[in-house]
Order: sequence, then C-alpha cells, then structure tokens
Amino acid sequence: MISIYETGLVEKSLQLAREAGAQKARATLTKSEEDLIATLNGEVDRVTHCADSSLSLALFVDGRFGSFSTNKLDEASLKDFIFKSVAIVRMISEDECRDLPDPQRYCRTAITGNELESADSFRSEITPEMRSNIALSASIYAEGGILSEEGEYSDSIYDVLVMDTNGLCCRHSETSFDYAVEITIEEDSEKYSAYHWESSSSFKDLKAGECGFKALEKAKAQIASTPAESGKYNMVVDRDVASRMVSPVLRALNAFAIQQNNSFLMDSLGQKLFPEGMTVVDLPHLKGNCCSKLFDSEGVATKEAAIIENGVVRQYFVNSYMSRKLNMEATIEDATRPKLLPWPKKGLDRDEIMKICGSGILVTEFNGGNCNSTSGDFSYGVEGFLFEDGKIVRPVSEMLVTGNFLKLWENLIAAGDDSRECMSKLIPTLAFSNVDFNG
Repeated sequence: MISIYETGLVEKSLQLAREAGAQKARATLTKSEEDLIATLNGEVDRVTHCADSSLSLALFVDGRFGSFSTNKLDEASLKDFIFKSVAIVRMISEDECRDLPDPQRYCRTAITGNELESADSFRSEITPEMRSNIALSASIYAEGGILSEEGEYSDSIYDVLVMDTNGLCCRHSETSFDYAVEITIEEDSEKYSAYHWESSSSFKDLKAGECGFKALEKAKAQIASTPAESGKYNMVVDRDVASRMVSPVLRALNAFAIQQNNSFLMDSLGQKLFPEGMTVVDLPHLKGNCCSKLFDSEGVATKEAAIIENGVVRQYFVNSYMSRKLNMEATIEDATRPKLLPWPKKGLDRDEIMKICGSGILVTEFNGGNCNSTSGDFSYGVEGFLFEDGKIVRPVSEMLVTGNFLKLWENLIAAGDDSRECMSKLIPTLAFSNVDFNG
C-alpha cells in the first residue's frame, strides 16, 4: 500500500528535519483504507469508503522535543511543515530525557510488512458487489420475529512505515475483515437488544453468517431479566468481556502511570501480588492474528515475554523516555498481544467453569462504571445470568459489581482456554469467588 515514492518522502522528511536544525528525528507514515456496507432490516442502508494517510514526526532539537503530524505529503508542503515544526520545538523547554531508543533494540526483521502474514492480498480483489452480497447474506431479518436488525460488513487495510535518523526502518501491514450486527426483539411490550461481531485478518476465516443468530440468541436470553438479590457471589466473566478484568492491571504496569503515581501496582516488579495460578504472557508474533506486531511505535523489537508469571509481576511497560525519566530498564511501550493462560488446567470453557463454581452470576455485559487507577477499586454496572448447579437459571440486569482488583484476583477460581483470536487481548472466560453484587 505504501509506495516507493512515499517511502522516499519519509526518507526526505528526515533529511529536511536535519536541514532545519534537528539533531535527530523519527518519521512514521501511516496509511489506511476501509470499505463498509451497512444494512438495515435486510436491505443496504449505507455505503462508505474511507482513505487516510498521514506523516508523524518526532523531532529532537537542541535538547528539546516535539511531535507533529500532517496529511500534506508533497515535498514542498513537507518542507514548509518541517521547518515550522523545528522552529516551534526551539520554543519548548529542554528535556534531557528525550532521545531516540538505543539502536541495538531496534527491530531489523520487519522489512516487507507482512512477515507475520497479517495482510491478506485478497482484499484488493473484493468488489462493491461482493461486499454487498456478504452483508446481505449475513442478514437474518427474513427469519421473522425481529423488530430491527442493524448490520455492518467492512474490510480494511492498515500500513505503517517507521524510519529514524539512527538507521531504523521497519514496516507493518495488516488487513481486517469484520461483520457486526445488533438485533432488537420485542416481548410483552419490552424491547431487548443484543450485539455480536466477528473479525479476522484473513477473508476466508471471517464467520459473518454466525453473527445474526448469536445476537438473536443473546437478545432472547434477556427476556424477563431482573436484578438478583444483593450479596456475595461467585462471578464468571464471559470471554467476550473478560478483558475488562485485565486491562486495568495492564494499564497499572505502564511506566507513565507509575511516574504519575497513578498506579495501584507501584513498586510491584518482582513482587507476588497475584495468585499462583495467574500467568499473563505477551505473544506479539502470532502469525495471521490481528494486532500481532514485530515492533512498537518507537521501532523497538517486540518479543515473547512474561508480564505476570505465577502471580509475580515480571515486566513494566517502559518506553525509552520513561526509562530515562525513572532510571528503569527499557522494555516496550505497551503489551502487544497479551494472553492470560488457562488455569488450573487446559481445555476449560465457560460451561465447564460454571460447573466448577456451582452457583453464582455469569457476567456477559458491562454497562458503564469506573476503576480508580490509584487504588484499584472498581464499580461496574453489569448484566448476565444467575446460575445454579452449573446451569443458567434466569437472566439478571441492573446489577452493580464492586471491589478491588488486587483482592479480586486473590480470589481467582479458574481461567478458561477459550479466548477469541479476533480480540486484541487474548483473555478467556474467568471466574472469581466472593464478589460483591448489588441489585
């Protein structure tokens, strides 16, 4: 997608940055394209095509730093943009911690952009008629009993090239094929809506036809939902939403949060703060998977690594700036493809985990709420199902789950082996004991 001419422009921008007075610079060219077909009640409702390209520059000038971006990618416009940007940086306060990463940490293997087989060349062969046919054939509105159905099929490509004045040059390309649908039904004058989506970096692996039926099943399952009685329950969190339990932990391990004293995992490196059975690893090089990547935004090579290992915190996410700011070892800027490993054994799915728990509440949706990043306290609106003897009894809604993430993870019962590959975080079904629910 990025042409030889555009690659030359990236090289030229670095040359111009130096001519303007920058000692060092990093240039990132990003291009994306998306085609979308939206349907309403089994008919095409909207067709869109979006294309975007932009160049971002990180400029290091006389001990100062600034970042800028533009979508004017002709040489004359770039020259004017870069010279003005360097002049602006000269007015910023000095910051001795700003610098490019150590070149020894650079990624040297991302040459074509498709080393991880994340870009499907078939996308260039898809016609508007094919897109329309995919969207319409995935619709189940004609099945009857549906008040409304809103579906969207899209395919997109993302291409990024990163170069700097220290010799960095790496590229990443990725396609995505997606179908999502929201279905609304009516029962006894009450409306119930549910959503389901599928995504794949490969066209042949997209399972668009399953989405409508799964959304309809979810909507029907909500009929006559009411709050459960307040109290402590075992909580099973469905794999579709389980990342809500892990994302605050990963954010708390970011050096920016630590530097701002805004993390409930301050001074946690090497400490056993989680249960023995909890292991989270970063798997950034899974081939054919969305979000897999060989490098971060600084061009630093990613690698498979333990984030939390048997309850022990093994890694902070520390970019080159925070490394100097906090005098900490640099890693990568963020988790690329985090996966929570199954525990206490492999092969568990949601139904088997509910059997292990016996009774409790299965959470299938989060409706607002918040997490205090400093203390780890959380409060989320949820809906789902009450279950007994490992089987769903009835739907529940308008419930509030509260607690503290460190205490929550101490009560981990099980982690499944059923994470969805189409999600950026590979988090399976999770189960916890003694969780506070309020109806």
